[in-house]
Amino acid sequence: MERLSFDFVVVGGGMAGLCAAIAAARHGARTALIHARPMPGGNAGSEIRMHICGADDHMRRPNARETGIVEEILLEHKRRNPTNSYAVFDSILWEKAAFCENLTLFLNTCADGVTMREGRIESVSAYQQTTEKRMTFSAPLFADATGDGSLGAWAGADFTVGREARSAYGEPHAPERADRCTMGNSLMFKARDAGHPVPFVKPAWANTYTEHDLRRRIHEDVTSGYWWVELGGGRYNTIDDAEVLRDELLRAVYGVWDHIKNGGDHGAQNMDLEWVGVLPGKRESRRLLGDYVLCEADCAQGRRFADAVAYGGWPMDVHTVEGFLNDSDDPTVWLRLQDVYTIPYRCYYSRNIPNLFMCGRIISASHMAFASARVMATCAVGGQAVGTAAAIAVRRGILPREVGAHIAELQQTLLRDDCYIPGIANGDGDDLLRTARASASHALPGCGAENVLSGVARTVGECANCWAAPAADDPSLTLRLAAPADVGEVRLTFDSNLSREITISINREVLGRQSESTPEELVRACSLVFELEGRAVCRKALDGLTQRHCVVRLDQPVRCDAIRLEDFRTHGAQVVRVFEVRAYAQGHEG
Repeated sequence: MERLSFDFVVVGGGMAGLCAAIAAARHGARTALIHARPMPGGNAGSEIRMHICGADDHMRRPNARETGIVEEILLEHKRRNPTNSYAVFDSILWEKAAFCENLTLFLNTCADGVTMREGRIESVSAYQQTTEKRMTFSAPLFADATGDGSLGAWAGADFTVGREARSAYGEPHAPERADRCTMGNSLMFKARDAGHPVPFVKPAWANTYTEHDLRRRIHEDVTSGYWWVELGGGRYNTIDDAEVLRDELLRAVYGVWDHIKNGGDHGAQNMDLEWVGVLPGKRESRRLLGDYVLCEADCAQGRRFADAVAYGGWPMDVHTVEGFLNDSDDPTVWLRLQDVYTIPYRCYYSRNIPNLFMCGRIISASHMAFASARVMATCAVGGQAVGTAAAIAVRRGILPREVGAHIAELQQTLLRDDCYIPGIANGDGDDLLRTARASASHALPGCGAENVLSGVARTVGECANCWAAPAADDPSLTLRLAAPADVGEVRLTFDSNLSREITISINREVLGRQSESTPEELVRACSLVFELEGRAVCRKALDGLTQRHCVVRLDQPVRCDAIRLEDFRTHGAQVVRVFEVRAYAQGHEG
């Protein structure tokens, strides 16, 4: 038995757990990330291949894409992966964890139990299949990012399964009576055009479907799998019957493909089945309970919580009970939201296990709210909030609930790391430019220099919140400090077009809305000029930029009373846009 000790242990390496572990490690917590699969990423990775959805609702809501670590990952994907190779995407996810200081990644490692002491988790036991090692992970703080709430269930955390009654939270779209029905699991496929007719011989074990059977399920795009090939949550439990569900889903996928190839004219004569998943993507199982339960009204009314640390905006996407077995109802009901909503910090820690965080689809939410909050981009920003909170808890020697007393610190740290929290603006007392004055050589109407000091690093409604100028005018932007100061770090936030999707996908429609490489709006190069009493004392040229959020750490602090940005070049856009400029006396992690 190998015994290991950390400050923070995250179990589950999907997008939520990955972002939680990276955030905690970047802020100084010695972190372990335990993941049962060969690569991190969960539903987003090569084993399942579901695109990362979020508050932008597939580009229906402008300027709503999630930023922070998930944006960093996806922009790196756009830079290095123009053909949407899942092998390359897996490597990007892996390297973010494998080469992160303070973070130790344990792949192929299945957590299988906990040891409790005085009502808290003392350690997690795990088995690593590749090395045949048994390990015990001890820490003062843990995060359940398993998707199934397994860690919480083993520890005795309060949780719920299924649909609450309409009366429980006053939810008009909930069923009249509570039940244990959940959404099901899906299995995806990918097809390619071979350029010549390709026959398909149906396996004897595959199902048979007619056009009548699929009348409520759109299957015009024959290039990629369908989320509506979904089973479980009724007669089959998505955890207990997972093996049975996988087999039944394989029968369904091959049956659907047989219908596409041999069941009429679907324009699929030249299509060849390139890939079929063998690991179903799971939507719902347990939900752990925190000090607050997010509910339908919070989502529908776009609620702003005082302790908000993340946000959502995907529709309440309520899948039909029994999924594919129910051919009399539409496969889902889309309850679209007028605005984004915030998620309070109280949804991200267990109400009865004092040292347990939770993130991902298992956060404290009703079934109706879960129907929106479960998607991966929402899970990712919630995971970053959990990891950042864990680092604060480690530094202060406190428990998850007690971080709530330091909510402003948590919120401001998240904003500094390029997360967005609707209703919360930059109030970071360490930011030397909070009291600065901004000016520019050129500016487009409504996009003046002062916008970079608005405290909100994206366009919201009619507020551009950015300085913008024609690139051809060789524009410059100047920030004058209230008093001379020693600057050791500058943080720049550029435009990556938060109204356009950048997620990897196997879906032709989703990919068709994207550019193949780095968004053209991003700044590719610029120069930072530090001035003191009207004289340039330091100049730093930046080139090869491909990220929205750029942290520039100087070799040694520079005393200055003004910072000028100039010599801009973009990745192709004719307009330069800068959303925020911050300056600090010394570098921050993150």
